[in-house]
Amino acid sequence: MTNLLVIKEQIIKFYARFEIYITPVLKFLVMLASLIAINANIGYMSRLKNPAIVLIIALLCSFLPINVGIILAAFVIVLHMYALSMPAAAVVGLVFLILFVLYFRFTPKEAIAVLLMPLCFALKIPYLVPLAIGFVGGPLSCISVACGTIAYYIIHNVKASSEQMTGAEGVDKALSSFKLVIDMLLKNKTMILFAVTFCITAVVVYLIRRLKVNYSWYIALGFGSVINIMILLIGSMTMDADVSVIGVIFGTIISAGLVFVLQFFIHNLDYSRTEYVQFEDDDYYYYVKAIPKITMEAPQNKVRRINPQQPAGKRREYYTDE
Repeated sequence: MTNLLVIKEQIIKFYARFEIYITPVLKFLVMLASLIAINANIGYMSRLKNPAIVLIIALLCSFLPINVGIILAAFVIVLHMYALSMPAAAVVGLVFLILFVLYFRFTPKEAIAVLLMPLCFALKIPYLVPLAIGFVGGPLSCISVACGTIAYYIIHNVKASSEQMTGAEGVDKALSSFKLVIDMLLKNKTMILFAVTFCITAVVVYLIRRLKVNYSWYIALGFGSVINIMILLIGSMTMDADVSVIGVIFGTIISAGLVFVLQFFIHNLDYSRTEYVQFEDDDYYYYVKAIPKITMEAPQNKVRRINPQQPAGKRREYYTDE
């Protein structure tokens, strides 16, 4: 345990020292992965699949606010949809506009959740985002999770229905494409189930970790994971949604393990040293519960250097901390 704490402190210090370089690199990687995933699933406009364009957009986003990355990713999706079907692009663009209004109104600082949600779906661990956002966000953070879920299912359903959108011609093509996109948004029980479940999970985790009890963060993680599994399994049976039982269970367990690692870095407390402090001023009595953080400084090695050219009687020794 001591070694883990030392490694944690070293990682935190390393990030604090090189944050100005690490943050753009991370934004570049997330945006690059998002664009590659979009092009791989709905890459109907060949120009946008050019690796040079993908790299330029990702590099541009690495030096801009993360919210700009979300807007550019949505714009790329709409352009691909336009190459497939103009009515479909119009509907998807309208849906994105509504999502942006909700997102920028309530949770404009949680863009990373919107970008990571589709990527986590592709990795079969979408449960990671709602569990993690419950620890680092607020009750309205569920909006970011829902926006990311809807964005993923738009890409997924368009890929599955692309042949139907290109089968007809003229007015029939426009009407069929328009109706198909509307149906896959309003009648997609699986998307609705996941969006609602993730919102509930994020809010439950947030509410429990705010409780004034020992180990509230661990309780929140465990209870949130159970709630996530139960709602998805019950919902899949009652709503006839396409949900893999094994995927939900193992995906939630893996996601909970990753969130546990995240919790180790951001909220590691020593509950055995809890103290209760009471004091007062002219107007109030104060009752404070103080829980110290678990920290461990990296040991400093002392190196003994001897100058061999000095005579034995006049040899000097230097001690330096490294």
